[in-house]
Amino acid sequence: MLSKQQSSSQEKVLAGIQENMPTNSLEAVNLSKNYGSFTALDNLNLKIEGSKCVGFLGPNGAGKTTTLKIFTDMIRATKGTALINGIPVHTNKKAALGHCGSLIETPEIYPSFTPREALMMVSEIRGIPRSERKKRIEEAINEVKMEEWIDKKVGKFSKGMKQRVDIASALLSEPDIIILDEPTTGLDPRGAAEVRDIVKSLKKKNRLIFMSSHLLPEVSDVCDEVAMIDHGKLLVYDTLENVTSRFSGDGSSNLVEVGFAKPIEETKMISSLEGVVSVEKMDSRNLRIRFSGGLQNQENLLTNLASMHIGLISFRASVSALEDSYLNLIKDTL
Repeated sequence: MLSKQQSSSQEKVLAGIQENMPTNSLEAVNLSKNYGSFTALDNLNLKIEGSKCVGFLGPNGAGKTTTLKIFTDMIRATKGTALINGIPVHTNKKAALGHCGSLIETPEIYPSFTPREALMMVSEIRGIPRSERKKRIEEAINEVKMEEWIDKKVGKFSKGMKQRVDIASALLSEPDIIILDEPTTGLDPRGAAEVRDIVKSLKKKNRLIFMSSHLLPEVSDVCDEVAMIDHGKLLVYDTLENVTSRFSGDGSSNLVEVGFAKPIEETKMISSLEGVVSVEKMDSRNLRIRFSGGLQNQENLLTNLASMHIGLISFRASVSALEDSYLNLIKDTL
C-alpha cells in the first residue's frame, strides 16, 4: 500500500504527464471503407495531435473526403476506428464531436436569412444554451471577419462570404479541433485568399486543424504538416519541410521561398552563404533558394538571412518542392 507521500508524488507525476500531453488529437486505426467491390480506404493508420494545421493531400478519389466523413460520423467505416481525443466517434459521437467543428459539403444558407439568423438556427439545433447563443455567434462572426454583414441578407453575398459564414457555423461550439474539406473550392482568387487568411488565424487559438485540399500552393501557404493519401492508403505524414526534403528532386537539395520587405537588387551575398546551391529571383522582393542538407542547414540558412538585416519577412518551403514531392509519391501508386 502506498504511503501518503508516495501517493502524492505519484499524483504529481501523473499530473505532469497529463499537462504535457497534447489535448487535441485525431487518429485513424486500421480504417477501411468499401463500397461494394470498390475500396475507398484501405487500412488507413494516421495519428495527428497538438495545435497546428495539417494538410490532407491526394488526387480525386484518393479517400480524403471519405476519411473526413468517417471522423464526423457522416458515414461509417467498414472496419477500423476513428478517434477524436481518444474517443471512438462511432460509439460515442456526442463526446467525441463535442469539441470538434467541421465544414464538409455544407448546404446552401437560406438567402433570406442574415448570418445572425442562420447561426441562431444552427446554435439551436446543436443544443447551445440559449443564454450563450448571442455571444458565441458574435465571436464566431468576428473570427471570420464578417461583423459588418452580420445582419445583412445572405442572398446578396458572394460565394466567399457565404463560405466564411459556414466556417463561423463550425466555430459555434468553440472547438479545439476543426475539420475542413477543401474550404476554398469554387471560390475566386480573392475569396480563396480571404478563406486562407481565416484558416491561418484559426491556428492562433491552440487548435488542431485538419484540412483536405488538392491545391498545393494553398497547403504550402497554410499548413505546418502534410499527410498524403492515394488509393485509400497513407503515403506519408510529416512536416512540410521533411516531406519536401525527402521526396522532392533527387533528395540532395531543398527549396525555400524567401520574401523581403524591400526589393533585393543583388543576390551575391546570399549566394555565398554556407549550404546555398543557387538563388533564383521570383520577382524583386521574393527569392527561391536551393540549399543542400536537411533541417539543420535550413535553420542555419534562416538564421544567416535574418542576421543580414535586409528585411526578411517570410521563409517557407517552396511550392514547387511540394509539387515535386507530391508527384514523386503519387506516381509510385499509379
